[in-house]
Amino acid sequence: MESRKSEASPLDLSPSLNSGWLERIFKLRLHGTTVKTELIAGVTTFITMAYIIFVNPNIMADAGIDHGAAFVATCIAAALGCLLMGLYANWPVGLAPGMGLNAFFTYTVVGTMGYNWETALGAVFISGVLFMILTLSRIREWLLNSIPVSLRFAMGAGVGLFLGLIGLKTAGIIVDSPATLLKLGSLREPGPLLAAICFLMIAVLSYHRVFGAILISIIAVTLAGWGLGLVHYNGILSTPPSLAPTWMAMDVAGVFNISMISVVLAFLFVHMFDTAGTLMGVAQRAGLVKADGKIENLSRALKADSASSVFGAVVGVPPVTSYVESAAGVAAGGRTGLTAVTVGVLFVAAMFFAPLAGMIPAYATAGALIYVAMLMMGGMAHINWDEATDSIPAIVTAIMMPLTFSVADGIALGFITYVVLKAGTGKHKEISISLYVLCAIFIAKFIFL
Repeated sequence: MESRKSEASPLDLSPSLNSGWLERIFKLRLHGTTVKTELIAGVTTFITMAYIIFVNPNIMADAGIDHGAAFVATCIAAALGCLLMGLYANWPVGLAPGMGLNAFFTYTVVGTMGYNWETALGAVFISGVLFMILTLSRIREWLLNSIPVSLRFAMGAGVGLFLGLIGLKTAGIIVDSPATLLKLGSLREPGPLLAAICFLMIAVLSYHRVFGAILISIIAVTLAGWGLGLVHYNGILSTPPSLAPTWMAMDVAGVFNISMISVVLAFLFVHMFDTAGTLMGVAQRAGLVKADGKIENLSRALKADSASSVFGAVVGVPPVTSYVESAAGVAAGGRTGLTAVTVGVLFVAAMFFAPLAGMIPAYATAGALIYVAMLMMGGMAHINWDEATDSIPAIVTAIMMPLTFSVADGIALGFITYVVLKAGTGKHKEISISLYVLCAIFIAKFIFL
């Protein structure tokens, strides 16, 4: 009987496990996968996105947050997000604090606008709650459909440019200049040089599809810095630092300020469109799109993503979002939530590597920021460049984010430009009611604030 069962199910490489509770929870046979394949896919996804463990605490520390607490909060938020995505939505998607959103949190909301990090966390919490409300209602679909495609892609590209500028600035590759505002830093200095090497190393390894290219490059450059005496060895393993400095530290009351509207909307829009794009892309690769075009458990995946941001704010991190690096795990065969659960468990284990995370220098993570920024720019290819009323607002959105050092201002200026150009050229039908409302809010912000 056993041999016949194996012959009838050639995909079932581990029947004793698949027929148990894992099979009931994740429906492995239905998705044509096995426990072994899912575990391998989970490890693959974790390695491709593990750089966030080192990068996010460094960015959060610039906002005044305790580095050790930020490290633990990053691991916990990522683990909770992955477990929720895996157990509730049964999707092979890893989650962690969003790149670009963390930079906006630190360098715009805290650095430029002058709010403390507790209030910034409050804005993350409110935006997460709004995302959950939108996900539970039909408003989400209405809002997603009402925002022009060109602006959606431009927002992602603009965040990439903003992230790239921060990486270049952090590395010292770009420095301030009284005469020209910005200029090239000294590449004779070890920091900028090692950051540039890290970026180029990631690009070359990624081109050759080397497994864990970003993580390998960060560690290699850190070792180079150690050899030059720039990095001090603090050990590898330790008890996780305390989460107390960031636990429930968000100041929600401080968010109820007119000037914070654009901040909350920026967190919400960038998170929502980034999540939608990532989930739909991964769904295609994972075979989650049904014959009728509907995506299996998409609503649950969106709910898991939005809920993760709320939990993330509670522990002390910027919006938690689905990672496009999950595609690496899908390529390795991941098809169910067991992949995501595996990623979550590995993030929990990573909490015990705090000394290693503390050794990673800013110039090493800066190289990763610059590379990720380049990837995010790819969305500009989908903009209709033959239609000026689409391309010009997209350019304004993308360019003004780094030039104003604000994701929120870039979005506001891009939306205003879109509405004015469409209205001024007689294309009123292409302007949705929501765009008119948002445009009015953004204009009021610039006039009165």
